[in-house]
Amino acid sequence: MQPISLIIVDDEEAFTETLAVRLGKRGCVVKTALDGATAVRQVEEDHAIEVAVLDIAMPGMDGIETLGAMKKANPLLEVIMLTGQGTVHTAVESIKLGAYNYLGKPCKIEDLIAYIEEAASQRRERETKILEVRMRPFITDEKRKALIAAILRGEDPGEE
Repeated sequence: MQPISLIIVDDEEAFTETLAVRLGKRGCVVKTALDGATAVRQVEEDHAIEVAVLDIAMPGMDGIETLGAMKKANPLLEVIMLTGQGTVHTAVESIKLGAYNYLGKPCKIEDLIAYIEEAASQRRERETKILEVRMRPFITDEKRKALIAAILRGEDPGEE
């Protein structure tokens, strides 16, 4: 199986480094960022990043803003929100903006890894569906764009 490429975004440097080492030992290709702006730049530059583990409470560009900007830069990116200061409002907001899941800190590393694997699998499935749509003959560009947009929204466009 192909290693999962991910980015950890958290302003707590020790936490970020420790988590990066732990996930790296489990075969993930890990990048880190200590702020939202840096994370967005990395996602814009490297579309191979499949999953982001993103803190909500960060100075400057918070996690919700970062989530929106990262999804705009790479709509296929799956984002797992991870926070010690979460509320129901931020959880709902995150999911509305396209987060794959929302976890509280601390969480078990096994749970986080399971969510990362699920998120990467979902991203790969969507990527495959988009490639199939792009290769589909005899449909208009408008129809192709509509089908891809549906896939990115998490809908199954079927065989229309």
